Amino acid sequence: MADQLFIDLFRPNRWEAAPSGASRAAEPGFLLVVADESETIVGFVHVLETGGIAHLEQLSVSPEHGRRGYGRALVEAAKSEARRRGHDRMTLRTYADVPWNAPFYARAGFVEESPSTPFQRHLVLVERRLGLDQHGRRIQMGLTLT
Repeated sequence: MADQLFIDLFRPNRWEAAPSGASRAAEPGFLLVVADESETIVGFVHVLETGGIAHLEQLSVSPEHGRRGYGRALVEAAKSEARRRGHDRMTLRTYADVPWNAPFYARAGFVEESPSTPFQRHLVLVERRLGLDQHGRRIQMGLTLT
């Protein structure tokens, strides 16, 4: 879906295939989708629940449906669902300098922070192993769900 934007921006030699919807749904957490006016699914947000944390693992909106508010609606819906499930914080990892990453999340209330849990520190290692940091600075962001 939106991975093509990263492929076009970074021009990597290799890009890992995204997990399937079924494999995402099997993980602890939740998956929300958004549809356009014709009821075509145009995006999703995947939130992991692990170690007492709601972690926004991926937000994806098809590029042809970008800049229409679908991403923001998904983030707001994920925050609401995480609150409903009893979480008081949400975290994510993203690229600091990609316009549709950290700046987008900052507008949604997320602020840069340091990884503080074993799960979060593990994500840093996984990103390094996958070579994600070769495309730019990776950061963790979080917010308090109120």
